[in-house]
Amino acid sequence: MQELQYLTFLISEELFGLGILYIKEIIEFESVTHVPMMPEYIPGVINLRGNVVPVIDLNMRFYKKKTETNRKTCIIITEIKLENEIIDVGLLVDSVNEVVDIPPDSIEDPPSFGSKIRLDFIQGLGKLENRFVIILKVNQILELSELQTIQETSSNVM
Repeated sequence: MQELQYLTFLISEELFGLGILYIKEIIEFESVTHVPMMPEYIPGVINLRGNVVPVIDLNMRFYKKKTETNRKTCIIITEIKLENEIIDVGLLVDSVNEVVDIPPDSIEDPPSFGSKIRLDFIQGLGKLENRFVIILKVNQILELSELQTIQETSSNVM
């Protein structure tokens, strides 16, 4: 089944989308507990109803600059498959927009040029009326080795 609905959000004033099937919830940004030895784009973890959830700063991951937090800053809780288990990961974004329908025939392959972010993060470009949505591959945003490090670290935190 091809996805049609995407949650759109802003990172550095660019519009991104993520299939709603990957999204568990959206929470207001409060604070993140710093964990030593994590990559720079993982500012730390949050406690979500007793579960330790690592947070990825997508501004830092894509553009090498820290997210300036304000009242619109959100954490999108998403599920990422790691080998045989599914773990929750928070994505720190500037703001969440809306859920949009993008039919499969309105999604083009990622451009091979001009993108400021790594092409392996991009599933495609969705066309909405007069703008494009960069549709992300959620499982690509983190590399497997980093996910395992996070898993081990968050197990030790509890």
